[in-house]
Amino acid sequence: MAQPEPIDDSSLSTLTGVRSGKKSYYVELRRTEERMTSAVRALEGISSALVRTRDDPRELLHGVLRAAAGHLRADWTMMALRDVALPGLGTRFLAAGITGALIDSERALPGGLRDQLFQVRTDHDPSTTVTDEWVRVPMTLDGEVLGRLVVSRPPGDALDTEDLWVLRILANQAAMSIHTATLYTTATDLRARAQRLYDEIRRSSEDLQTRTAELERAEGRLEVLHQRELLDAERHRIALELHDSVAQYVLSAGLAVDVCRSEAVEQEGTRGPNVARLVHARDLVAKAGDQVRSVIYALHHEPGGDEVASLPDLLHGLAAQHQPTLAVAVRIEGLATPLGAKIEHALARVAGEALFNVSIHARATRAAVRLRYSDAGAQLSVSDDGSGDPRELRRRLRLAGGGGPDGRHQGLLNMASRAEDLGGTFAIRRARLGGVLIDVTVPGPPPTGS
Repeated sequence: MAQPEPIDDSSLSTLTGVRSGKKSYYVELRRTEERMTSAVRALEGISSALVRTRDDPRELLHGVLRAAAGHLRADWTMMALRDVALPGLGTRFLAAGITGALIDSERALPGGLRDQLFQVRTDHDPSTTVTDEWVRVPMTLDGEVLGRLVVSRPPGDALDTEDLWVLRILANQAAMSIHTATLYTTATDLRARAQRLYDEIRRSSEDLQTRTAELERAEGRLEVLHQRELLDAERHRIALELHDSVAQYVLSAGLAVDVCRSEAVEQEGTRGPNVARLVHARDLVAKAGDQVRSVIYALHHEPGGDEVASLPDLLHGLAAQHQPTLAVAVRIEGLATPLGAKIEHALARVAGEALFNVSIHARATRAAVRLRYSDAGAQLSVSDDGSGDPRELRRRLRLAGGGGPDGRHQGLLNMASRAEDLGGTFAIRRARLGGVLIDVTVPGPPPTGS
C-alpha cells in the first residue's frame, strides 16, 4: 500500500489563509476567527449608528470608539480633529476610557492622551503612525486629513495588517459622519436664515402695500383739494368780472334810464306813454342788478365740497355756477380715465373761460359742454345758442395773438395757448345750436416710465 504524501505547509497556508510557525494551525485559525468576528461586530455597530447621526455625530463617534477599543482591547480611544479642519464644528475631540464613558473635556484626559491630542491638532501627515503605546490612524475625506483616530495598545499585543484596515474603516466612517453632520447643520442654519429673510421680506412687502395705499389716499385728497382750489379760483374770477364789468354796466344803464324817465316826466307828465315804459325799463334794470349782486354773493360765499374728484365732476361744478342765467348741459362720452392734473386743469380752465364768455358776451340762454374720452386723449367742446360770429371771433383771436389793440378777447388767446401748451389743437366754429362752438383736442398723458 502506498504511503500518503506529506502535506506541504505552504499549501495549507493557502487553503486556510493562515501562516504560522507553529505545528498546530487550529490555534491560529481560532485567533483569526476571533479577530474577524470582532471586525464584523465593529462594522455592524458603525452601520447601525450611521442612521442616527444626522443631527449629532456623537452617537457614531461613540460607536467608533467602542468598536476600536473592543477590537484592539484598548484602554483608551480618542477621535480628534485638526485645528484647521471643519472650523464650524463645536465638538473638536471625543475620548472614551476604560469604563466606556465619553470625555469631551481636555482637563479630564490623562497626560499621555492629552499629548496625543496636541499632536493631532497640528498634524497633517496622511500616513498611519504606530508606536509601542499608541496607534494613530488618519481620518481622511477627499484626500484631506480631518483628524485622527487614536487607540492605545496593550503591552505585548501584536498588531496585524487586518487590524489597521479595520481602524482605517472606522476612522473614515467617522470622518464622513462628521462631515455629513456639518453639512446638515449648515443647511439647517441656511434654511432658517432664508425663512427669516422671507418673513422679513413679506412683512416689508405688507408694510409697503399699506404705505402705498396711504399715499394713494393722500394723493386722492390732494387732487380733490387741487380741484377745489381750481373751482374756487374760477368762481372768484367770474365774480370779479361780474362786479367790475356787468354790475357796473347794469348800474350805469339804470342811472341812464332814470335820467330819461325824469326828462320824460317833465315833458309828458307822470302819465305820459314814454314815462310808463321807462319806469318798466328801470324796474327791469333794477332786477337785473339784484340778480347780478346775488350771483356775485353766491360765487364769493358758496362753500366748496369734497365731492369733486374728476374732470367730469369739475365740469358739472362749473356749469352749476352759471345757473339760473344760463342753462348749461354737460355730456360725457367714452370711458372716463384720469388724464393727469396738468391736462385736467387746463381743460377745466378752457371750459370756465368759454362759459364765462357765453354768459357775458353772447346773449345766450343755453350752452352745452361735451367731453369725449378716447385712446388718443380727450376732446372738449363748448357751444351756445347766442349771437356770436365764429369768423369775427377768429379775427379777434388773430389780433390778440399778433399783439393788436383789441384786448377784450384775451380769453380766446388764453384758451388757444393752453391747448397749444398741451400739444393739442384749438378751433372756433359755428355750433348746431346756432351760436359759437369752441373745440379743444389734447393728447393723453405719456405712458408711465416713458
